[in-house]
Amino acid sequence: MSAPLSVAPPFSARLRAPKRVSGTGAPRAALLEARPRGLPADAGGGGGGGAALRASAADRAADIHAESRAVARAVNSPVYSPEVLARKYGSRPVKVAQRALDVLIALGVFALKLLIDQRYGRVDQNKRKRGAELRMILTRLGPTFVKIGQGLSTRPDICPPEYIEELSQLQDALPTFPDSDAFACIESELELPLDSIFSSISATPVAAASLGQVYKAQLKYCGQLVAVKVQRPGIQEAIGLDFYLMRGLGFLINKYVSGITSDVVALVDEFAQRVYQELNYVQEGQNAKRFKKLYADKEDILVPDIFWDYTSGKVLTMEWISGVKLNEPDALKRHGLKVLDLVSTGIQCSLRQLLESGYFHADPHPGNLLATPEGRLAFIDFGMMSETPEKARYAIIGHIVHLVNRDYEAMARDYYALDFLSPEVDVSPIVPALQSFFDDALDATVSDLNFKAIVDGLGTVFYQYPFTVPAYYALIFKSLTVLEGLALRADPNFKVLAASYPYIAKRLLTDPNPYLRDALIELLFKDGRLRWNRLENLLVQGRKDRDFSTKDALQPVLRLLLDPNGEELRVLVIKEAVHVMEAIVLASAIDTYNSIPYFMRILLNSDANGPFIMSAAELKTLLDLRDQVFRIWGLLQTSESFDPQLLQPVLQVLQQPEAHGLGVRLAGGVTRRLAARMLQQVLLTTSKSPDLAFSPV
Repeated sequence: MSAPLSVAPPFSARLRAPKRVSGTGAPRAALLEARPRGLPADAGGGGGGGAALRASAADRAADIHAESRAVARAVNSPVYSPEVLARKYGSRPVKVAQRALDVLIALGVFALKLLIDQRYGRVDQNKRKRGAELRMILTRLGPTFVKIGQGLSTRPDICPPEYIEELSQLQDALPTFPDSDAFACIESELELPLDSIFSSISATPVAAASLGQVYKAQLKYCGQLVAVKVQRPGIQEAIGLDFYLMRGLGFLINKYVSGITSDVVALVDEFAQRVYQELNYVQEGQNAKRFKKLYADKEDILVPDIFWDYTSGKVLTMEWISGVKLNEPDALKRHGLKVLDLVSTGIQCSLRQLLESGYFHADPHPGNLLATPEGRLAFIDFGMMSETPEKARYAIIGHIVHLVNRDYEAMARDYYALDFLSPEVDVSPIVPALQSFFDDALDATVSDLNFKAIVDGLGTVFYQYPFTVPAYYALIFKSLTVLEGLALRADPNFKVLAASYPYIAKRLLTDPNPYLRDALIELLFKDGRLRWNRLENLLVQGRKDRDFSTKDALQPVLRLLLDPNGEELRVLVIKEAVHVMEAIVLASAIDTYNSIPYFMRILLNSDANGPFIMSAAELKTLLDLRDQVFRIWGLLQTSESFDPQLLQPVLQVLQQPEAHGLGVRLAGGVTRRLAARMLQQVLLTTSKSPDLAFSPV
C-alpha cells in the first residue's frame, strides 16, 4: 500500500458514458489532485489523521449514523450456508464434476512433476521453476486455493525459500480485474459519481489480493488519503463451488479415514464461514473498528480508520497507511527497522488477542501487516477474525504452566476445559503419550520448543486418541504459526514460546483471576516449599513485558493470601517466610562475623571458623536463599513501574484483620525457629562432631 498516487485517465475511454456531478460542468473523468483550503499539505498521510478530523462528539455521532447507512447498503451480502450450497450445486452435477476434474488435473500434474524430479534427482535444480508453477496453478484455481497458498508462503519450515518467494506474490500481487469494472462497482455500490467522492484515484490497483484489489485515492471532502478496496466480480460463485467440493471431501474423510479424529467438515465450515465474512466489507470495517478499540491503545500498534460514507458490502474505504511489508528485509533495513522487533510486537499483540479479550486476527500474513517508518506495526486487513471462549483463554495459560511443571496428568485434564475431549473420555491412557513426546522434546527448556514442534507433537497424540479439536483452534494455530514463520525467515533459531514467555509470566504474576492464581501457586510450590528460582525467573521474564506492574504483582497475591479460603496457602507461605527470616538473620550474622578482624574472631571463637556450627551444605543453602530473596526484591525495586508509594495499597491490605493473625503466626514461627537454632548450637558446641564443617572465614 505504498505505491505512488496517480491521477486516473479519463474514464470515458473505458466506461459507458461520462456522468456529471450536479451543479458542476466537470465530467466524472476529471479527477484532479486537489485539497480543501486550509488543510496542510500532508493531510491524510500516515496514522491518525482520520481520527483527528472526526474528533468532536458531533462527528462521532455522524460516524455512527454513517456506519448504520453502510450496514443498510450491505444487507444483501452473502452468508455461508451449507444447505444453500447443497441445493444450488446438488442439481448441477456437470458443473461440479468439471470443477473437481479441473482441480484434480492441475494438482495431480504438479504432484507428478515433483515425483519425476525426485526420481531423477532434479528436486533442488527445479525448485524455483516448481515454485512458480505452483503459484500459477493456485492463482488459476481461484481465491480458495490462493488462500491456501498464502498460508504456505509464511512457513519456511514447510516450504523451500524458492517456493516461499513465489507464493509470497499471492499475498497482494495477484492478477487484477479490469479497472472499469472496479470503478463501476464503486459507483453502483455507493450510488455516487466517482468524482464526487475522490479528488484523485490511482489509475491502476496498488495491490491485488484473493478477494479484491486496492486503489489509492484522496477524499474530496477533506483531502484524506485512503485505500479503497473493491471486491472481485463473481467471487461468490467461485468460492461457493469450491467449498461445496471441499465439504463433500470432508464427509468422505470423516467416514472412511479412521486416523483423523477431528471433524473435517466442521473445519471446512469454519474456514468457509470466515471467508464468506470477508465478502462483506462492512463487516470487515466493523472488525477493524472493534480491533482498534481493543488493541490500538498501544503506541506500537496502528489500525486505520474506516470511512463509512464510502463503504458498502463490496467497497471498503479506510485510512491510507504508508509502510513496508514484513517480508521485505532490505526495505526494512533501509528504514532502520528490525523484523524480529516487529514480529515480537505482533506476538505480544496476538497474545493479548488470544488470552485477554479473545478477539483475534486469524490471517496475519505479510500482505496484511505493514511496518511504518516510525516502527509501528500496522494491521490493514480485517476480513478473517475469530474469538477464543473465556474458559479456553485461562485453560491455555494453565496448560503452559502444566507443561513447564511436566505435570502430564494435569495437561491431559486441561483438554476437558479446552473442549478437546468430552467429559466421559478417560484421560489416563493419554498421559503416557504426552509424557513420551514432551520428555524427549523438553531436554532443554520449554522456551526452546518452536510452535510447530508442539503442534506436530500434539497432532501425533490427537491422532491416536479420541480428540475433537474445536474448529476455531485451527485459526489460532494458523495465526501463531504465521508469525513464527515470519520470524524464522530472519532468525532460524527464533522460538515463539520464548518470545511469548514475558507476557505469560506477567499474566501469572498480575492477573487476579482465580484460575491463574491457582496456576501460579501450582507453578511456584512443590512438596510444601516455594521454588524461589521459579519466582525469580517469572519476575525476570515478566519485567520484559512493558505492561508489567509491580503494584499489580504484589496486591493480588496478598489478597489471595488473606482470603478466608486461603488457609492452605497461608500455611505454606508462613513456613517459607520462617525459612527466609532465619536465612536472613543467620546469614547477616555470618557476614558480620566475617567482617570482624581476624584476631578478634579468635577471641570470640577458639576454632576461628565462624559463629555457627552447621554442615557446609546447610550453610550454602542458607546463603543461597538469602541472596535469592534479595535478588528478587532488587528485581521488584528496579522495575520501571516501581514506586515506594506502590506499597501503600499493600499496607492497606496488611491492615485488614486477617493480616494481624497472619503476622502473629509468622512472628511466632520465626521466634520458635531461631530458638531451636540457638539450642542446636549450644548442644553442638558441647559435643562437636568431626564430620561437621564450619562457616568459612
